Amino acid sequence: MNRRTFLNMCAIGSAAAAGNRASGGEAASRRPNILFFFIDDQRYDTLGIAGHRIAQTPVIDNLARQGVRFQNAFVTTSICAASRASVLTGLTERTHGFTFGTPPIRAAHLETSYPAALRAAGYRTGFVGKFGVQTEVRPEETLFDYFSERDRPYLRKQPDGTTRHIDEINMEHALGFLDGCSPEHPFCLSVCFSSTHAEDSDKENHYPCIDAVKGMFEDTIFPPPLLDSPEIFDAHPAFLRESMNRERFFWRWDTPEKYQKNMRAYFRLLAGVDYMIAQITARLQEHGLAENTVIVYASDNGYYMAERGFAGKWSHYEESLRVPLIIYDPRMPQDLRGRVLSPMALNIDIPATLLDLAGVPAPERYQGRSLMPWINGESPPDWRTGFFCEHRMKHEKIPTWEGIRGQRYVYARYDGQTPPYEFLHDLEKDPYQLHNYAADEACAATLEEFRKRTDAAVKHYQETL
Repeated sequence: MNRRTFLNMCAIGSAAAAGNRASGGEAASRRPNILFFFIDDQRYDTLGIAGHRIAQTPVIDNLARQGVRFQNAFVTTSICAASRASVLTGLTERTHGFTFGTPPIRAAHLETSYPAALRAAGYRTGFVGKFGVQTEVRPEETLFDYFSERDRPYLRKQPDGTTRHIDEINMEHALGFLDGCSPEHPFCLSVCFSSTHAEDSDKENHYPCIDAVKGMFEDTIFPPPLLDSPEIFDAHPAFLRESMNRERFFWRWDTPEKYQKNMRAYFRLLAGVDYMIAQITARLQEHGLAENTVIVYASDNGYYMAERGFAGKWSHYEESLRVPLIIYDPRMPQDLRGRVLSPMALNIDIPATLLDLAGVPAPERYQGRSLMPWINGESPPDWRTGFFCEHRMKHEKIPTWEGIRGQRYVYARYDGQTPPYEFLHDLEKDPYQLHNYAADEACAATLEEFRKRTDAAVKHYQETL
């Protein structure tokens, strides 16, 4: 990408974020449109706005500057399938029961999903890209008025013999959906790019990018990962040292040459996401929809880029659980724009928030809460100070676990081990989670407290089935 293209992307993003403020009063009286961008395998610190010194994400960054960014956003399960099911249903994995290798999401859970609720409220609902879950009912019949599902492999041969990137095709379908929208009829479009997920079937070309960003970062030298000491990896128990987290490390990050190649490629994919968002938000502007369209940007899970000697996600560390979350509302007063909000926000909060934006009551069975009070400048006194998190997928190389991520302490119990293996981290003393305090006698009372909190959470979420 040359400098002119980069600056044009910034300008497009600024125009879309600014919207047509002359008609802001009229827009405020209408139900807002919702444009939900859901990215694959992106952790919290990989945006320019989040402090990354190399990432080129001007359009996404501008949405945060004109909206709000939640700096403590997490997923309750760090894997694509379960997390996407949680965002769809507003339920934890323990409750909806879906991950890789399980039966489809039950119809009863889908009846109260955010697209079903919005559709029932008169919204035109659309989905483009990676759906990532299996359902008992056909989503194109029960959830979405427009459904265009498309996932990796990235490079697809077309009928005319050419090869195209699937996310470029996904972008075109998103644009086509917007071409069919009008200011008089509200819509909710979910755009779920496969980017920035690795192409696991291709060990040589893990992150193939769209044409618009080819050549970016060719001469960039990425700094080594912060937590790349062999001692950090060696301190882990054997079941983590021998897990898929380590196995995929050797696919992507184990030599300086491979690390630089794949970091450049990953951030090209991310720059491609930014470019495609620019095109989509520009189309909002063209159709007079920008001034009344709320934009939400989030990711399905975190991602290891060689930190701790790992790749992938799945485990309890911050790199795995923590994700970006940006919400831009063009109707927002100027004095509320650009805030960085600190409350714990979860993936299961997203559906309640989308419904709240539309004026639709959240189903009682939702386990998340609307983030709108925070967005509107309020500070709910009863907001969560910790949350239940887990990973239940049955896989010989991915250990199961459950625990509590609190404000100061993180507890994780790897219950597939005999006996269960426990972690207790003190984020105040040890923000990088390098020390396990579970065997520290001085922390015995804290350890017992978090055991009980985890037991209670397991019981609670199972009882809500």
